[in-house]
Amino acid sequence: MRQKTIYCLVTNDLTYDQRMQRICASLAERGGYRVVLVGRELRESKPLREQPFEQRRLRCWARRGKLFYLEFNLRLLIFLLFRRIDAICAVDLDTIMPAWLGARLCGRKLVYDAHELFTEVPEVVERPKTQRIWQRVERFAVPRVDAAYTVCESLKNYFEEKYKIPFGVVRNLPFAQVESAEMRRTWSAQKYDNQPFVLLYQGALNMGRGLEEMLEALPLLPDFVHLWLAGEGDESANLRAKAAKLALGERVKFWGYVQPTDLRGLTLQCHAGLNLLQNKGLNYYYSLANKFFDYAQALRPSLNMAFPEYIKLTQEYGVGLLLPDLQPTTIAKAVGELLEAATYARLQSACEKARVDWTWEREEERLLGVYARVFGAG
Repeated sequence: MRQKTIYCLVTNDLTYDQRMQRICASLAERGGYRVVLVGRELRESKPLREQPFEQRRLRCWARRGKLFYLEFNLRLLIFLLFRRIDAICAVDLDTIMPAWLGARLCGRKLVYDAHELFTEVPEVVERPKTQRIWQRVERFAVPRVDAAYTVCESLKNYFEEKYKIPFGVVRNLPFAQVESAEMRRTWSAQKYDNQPFVLLYQGALNMGRGLEEMLEALPLLPDFVHLWLAGEGDESANLRAKAAKLALGERVKFWGYVQPTDLRGLTLQCHAGLNLLQNKGLNYYYSLANKFFDYAQALRPSLNMAFPEYIKLTQEYGVGLLLPDLQPTTIAKAVGELLEAATYARLQSACEKARVDWTWEREEERLLGVYARVFGAG
């Protein structure tokens, strides 16, 4: 039997996409498929690391906005028309139209990977005309897919109620990490008064991520509390300017883009993780970010918003603290709780139990089940 070929489409540079690297590797290694991950190439793109799947990047003249989406979608469609493909996976709404057209014209299967609720991301919500365009795209394309999955139960329920088609759930979990002495970090403000207590944020530095509020909370905390930001985004310049305005100095460190393989080591140098979001649209409210699981896998307690998915998992496992709002005083109070040795030890112990269950090695079975059904093998 001929090996099935799956093309996965994203709009980002492939270098830092941990989620798609995991998914494509599982489909190739465990599923036995030929997998091609297709993204964009920027002038500053770094060489791609070797993976168990193929990687292709398309270069565009436009870098952002409507012109970029139009150009990239056209290039994707042309690219797909001349390939031997069995299934096309559109990762998020911004690749679904060329995926649908390519699948329709070539008689191939179409899979929708709803990594987020694209029509409700803050950058879209704050531009009503743009939001209406994406809502039309979603209403047209999503009911026409052959299979679909998303990252959490809240989004699954949302999509199924709206479009009356089944959605699977494949959570964005990390690979199990090998136990090391570094992972079992303890904390006591009295014992380590000459060392910083480091809070880590990993991910895009975009609006609505609670990062401005975190910077405003730092002056309310002891000087040994530091903040590390691993990533870049639309708000990078504004956040650097705000840190300078608040005279935070060495208490804030911008790491820029960090390779996924290096990010795990960076996480182990920190004490706790941040997963703060403004309630700007349903995408954030229903979110279940990979960083939430990454922190727990590294035995690092985290601060999270009191949104449905985090409430449910925190109540079950107790791996972090929940914040009712993003007021700097609220954030500072929560960090103050983390600084208590007993609280920190309790949360880290909870992470130790959760990390056994929250692994990609277990979760990938759900992903393989989706594609088995697509190809009529399950």
